[in-house]
Amino acid sequence: MQEHQIQFRRYLENHGLKLTRSRSLILEAVYQLHEHFDAEALHDVIRSTNVSLATVYRTLPLLVEAGLIQTAVRCEGREYFEHILGHPKHVHWVCDKCKNVIETDLAELMPTIEKRANELKFTTDQINISISGLCWKCQVNANDSQ
Repeated sequence: MQEHQIQFRRYLENHGLKLTRSRSLILEAVYQLHEHFDAEALHDVIRSTNVSLATVYRTLPLLVEAGLIQTAVRCEGREYFEHILGHPKHVHWVCDKCKNVIETDLAELMPTIEKRANELKFTTDQINISISGLCWKCQVNANDSQ
């Protein structure tokens, strides 16, 4: 059994819930995806398994609470998720115009974040940094149209 399966099973048991076939299929689909996804995109991956979109929406918060996924970005009223177990922390740079998301390692910022957390006597569980602006392509396009 893989670590994400063990962690989810443990979370569900601790909350008096069962690892149903649908939850298991959703979990495996999440860990097969290697990009940001929303509920609809995840549902498209498992559509042939007869798991409903409503079940996907109900399962996503469980995966968040279990520490397996996090909201990566919110864009145009939709939440996009990513799996986080075993992945390095990173920054999301979101272009306001083309909506492209670029990820960079958070390692350089971690000493500052950890120092500040210690000063505040704050224990971090998750770090999710999103920065919005214009990517270089949209900047060039904006300058070309002027």
